[in-house]
Amino acid sequence: MPMRPASDRGHVGREAPPRSPHRAGPGRGRGSAGGQDRVRDLEAAAFTIPTDRPEADGTLSWEATTLVLVEVESEAGVRGLGFTYCAPAAVGVIRETLKAAVVGRRLEEHTASWVAMVAAVRNMGRPGIAACAISAVDVALWDLRARAEGRPLFELLGPGRRAVPIYGSGGFTSYDERELAEQLGGWVERGIGRVKMKIGVDRGSRPDLDLRRARIARRAIGPEAQLFVDANGAYTATQAVALAARLQDEAGIVYFEEPVSSDHREQLAFVRGRTSVDVAAGEYGYDPWYFRDLLRAEAVDVLQADASRCLGITGWLQAADLAHAFGVPFSAHTAPSLHVHAACAAKQISHLEYFHTHVRIERMVFEGAVEPRGGELAPDPGRPGLGLEPKRADLEAYRVA
Repeated sequence: MPMRPASDRGHVGREAPPRSPHRAGPGRGRGSAGGQDRVRDLEAAAFTIPTDRPEADGTLSWEATTLVLVEVESEAGVRGLGFTYCAPAAVGVIRETLKAAVVGRRLEEHTASWVAMVAAVRNMGRPGIAACAISAVDVALWDLRARAEGRPLFELLGPGRRAVPIYGSGGFTSYDERELAEQLGGWVERGIGRVKMKIGVDRGSRPDLDLRRARIARRAIGPEAQLFVDANGAYTATQAVALAARLQDEAGIVYFEEPVSSDHREQLAFVRGRTSVDVAAGEYGYDPWYFRDLLRAEAVDVLQADASRCLGITGWLQAADLAHAFGVPFSAHTAPSLHVHAACAAKQISHLEYFHTHVRIERMVFEGAVEPRGGELAPDPGRPGLGLEPKRADLEAYRVA
């Protein structure tokens, strides 16, 4: 069946105004003369942080999230950080395999470092833990380069805008009706006009309960806010088509994320071709070739990518370019303090996911975590790199590797 053209109901961020002077960060210009500064050392550690209450979606439940933190240091003494949300096993990959691929390289040899890391994990398998490990190191190397120049990362990447629209994300299937309404309604009260909730209760076996919860969400956010739903692949294709129509009619949804697993591109395309709401997927993409194949299959109206999984900011920007080339709207998945810089540099961006779990963690463990204003997120132009500093004493309480 021919696919309908992709629709772009996303909101594009403001274009960048003329650059204004900003406070120079520590190390402005230090070690960058002649491009001779090199990566001297790399460290990695894992921290498992309990959730504030049990969380679940259509196919998984959890009570803690592990953050893998990478710190790199240059010969000039500048330090950069990166992170991913992954299993503690990523620390071993970073220490035992990736460190040797990047230590000793000049800071501007970023592409060479990225290629070397991708090549180094060939025999262990790139998707999954290895890709997340590469992602954390790649982010740290970008942060280091920007800090060495005393610039915020979004300026080093080349901004197309200085703020990015967001949507509030949470509404877990483990929440009761009051918790669901309070969280989603609270975001709208704070000026965030798009919110997303989880559906697919008990692996998609209770669609009537999903509809009830979606109606409750709609009442909580009012008629004007946009309501997104995310099934995390809980449904069959025929279930998803039937449910999409009811969710649209009864709760006014405009966006259906992973109605079926994105591993099954043909089924995702089947659903997309039979519903008028935007179908989104891509959060489980670990490399550019995954996104290429998803786009070739005409399976999504909105492509998502996660820089903490898809080979870092380098891989995320490749995914953004692919979406641009295919004329498909693009969205950043979770980790808002990481994505806000890359999203400012993407050729196009519809929105960034302001995910409850990661927002909470980033506030807990980093100084400089960004806060929304008027439904947007903007990096601080006065802080170099990602603008983040680890709260080391707070982190230590959660160390697992």
